[in-house]
Amino acid sequence: MPAPPQAEIIDGTKTFIPLENNPDILKLLCQNLQISRDLEFHDIISTSAEFLQECYFRPCHALIVLADRAIYQAARSAVEPTIPEYKGSGHNEPVIWMKQTIGHACGLMAFLHVVFNLEGGRYVRPGTAVDALRQQAILLGPSERAQLLYDSGFLEEAHMDAASRGSSNVPSPRDDNRHHFLAFVQKDGNIWELNGGMNGPLFRGVLGEGEDLLSERGLELTARDFLIAAEQTGCDEMSIVAITGADAVARSEGDGNSQSMD
Repeated sequence: MPAPPQAEIIDGTKTFIPLENNPDILKLLCQNLQISRDLEFHDIISTSAEFLQECYFRPCHALIVLADRAIYQAARSAVEPTIPEYKGSGHNEPVIWMKQTIGHACGLMAFLHVVFNLEGGRYVRPGTAVDALRQQAILLGPSERAQLLYDSGFLEEAHMDAASRGSSNVPSPRDDNRHHFLAFVQKDGNIWELNGGMNGPLFRGVLGEGEDLLSERGLELTARDFLIAAEQTGCDEMSIVAITGADAVARSEGDGNSQSMD
C-alpha cells in the first residue's frame, strides 16, 4: 500500500486532507489510533420516526454531523457570537473541548471530541499514544491544548491515512473545503455540541430517562437545527453518523456513506 499523502503548510498553517463522514473511514481512524473496537459507527440515512424506531443500534450517545457551508452558516451564524471564549482545563471541567488550529481537520476534531468524552473516555485504550495525549491535554489550557494536537505526528499520520482511503476522489489540502464537521456528545446526562471552530463547547440541554440522541428530544437538541437549515437553503449536502458503544443493542454491518437527509 502506498504511503499516505502528507499534510501541507498553507499560508503558515498545517493543513490536512478532509475526512469523509463515512462509518468505514471513522472505523479506520479508530484502528489507526488503537481506539476500542467496541465503538461502532452507523449511517443515519433518514431522521423519520419510522426509521429511527427500527434502528437496532440504540442507545446512541454521540453524533458526528457533516454539513455544507451554506447549511452550517444558516444554522450557526447567529449562535457562534454568543459562545464565551473557553478558558478551562483540568479534570473538573464538565467536558473536554479543543480548539481547531489545523486546516481541514474538523473531522478529526469531531472524532476526538467524541472519543475523549463519550462515557468518560472509556474507549481510549490505556497505554496508547492517544491515551497519553488525552491525559496531557486535560491538564493544559486551551492554547497549549491546541498546540499539543497541532504538533502531534501520530495524529497527523492516522488522519492522513484514513482521509486518503475514502470512497470519493482524494482532494488536495489546497482544495477548498465547503463542509464542516461537528460532534454532539451526551455526557453525564447533558448534551454538548463540540466544535473546534467555535469559541468553546455549547451546552444544548438535558435528556430525560430513557432518551438518547436519536430520540425526538435528542434530535431536537442536536441535528434538528441543521436539518431545518438544509430545508431553508435547499442544500442537501449533509450527513449524520451515530456512534454507539458497548451498551448498544447490536453491532452494525455494511454501513455506507450518505450525503443527504430526509
